[in-house]
Amino acid sequence: MKTKGFIFDLDGVIVDTAKYHYLAWKALAKSIGIDFTVHQNEQLKGISRESSLNKILEWGNKTLPKDKFMELMKEKNNQYLSYITTMDENEILPGVTQILDYISQRKHPIALGSASKNSKIILQKVNLLDWFDAIVDGNNVTKAKPDPEVFLKAAKAINTPANQCIVFEDSVAGIQAANVANMISIGIGDSTILNEADFVFKDFTEIHVDFLERLIKTKKEELKKV
Repeated sequence: MKTKGFIFDLDGVIVDTAKYHYLAWKALAKSIGIDFTVHQNEQLKGISRESSLNKILEWGNKTLPKDKFMELMKEKNNQYLSYITTMDENEILPGVTQILDYISQRKHPIALGSASKNSKIILQKVNLLDWFDAIVDGNNVTKAKPDPEVFLKAAKAINTPANQCIVFEDSVAGIQAANVANMISIGIGDSTILNEADFVFKDFTEIHVDFLERLIKTKKEELKKV
């Protein structure tokens, strides 16, 4: 049996930092006269800070000089960091630790594949950093999801072929990136939104041992036939 590689997104998969992103983006948008909604925040999941700000400006029909744009990105990150400094293990989403433990006990490598540039800080805060064999995040990639760069680099970092990797994602862009990379895509969240995923679960508490064993033992092209 070949070793499978497991790649986890961070925001909305391991921890729910979407609420902190929302508060920080909302404050930024307000400062430049743009209304920003929870629904719009959902559309920023899985994409970079730069792409997020571009979307907000587009929604508000505004443009900014480059220096102001860079200043706002920095302000947003500082605001976000002020929120995540209070994080602890209670922020870990249900079932995550049990899944990480199961995978680790069976000696399969685990990587993070996230657009966040603060992933190590967050993982340290919630005491999960030691579970990961590799961290690939916004500090290591130049192309945002749905480009598969982050997942392909994560696969390489854990020395696992892409078609032997399993990705856990909560965003449409992330699922698309995993699919383009020819990895098994598992959506965490709403099945009507994440309908391009190979499998979708509301959260990790719905993922049982027999399913994980099937993932480990079965080739991607045969999974849905089992």
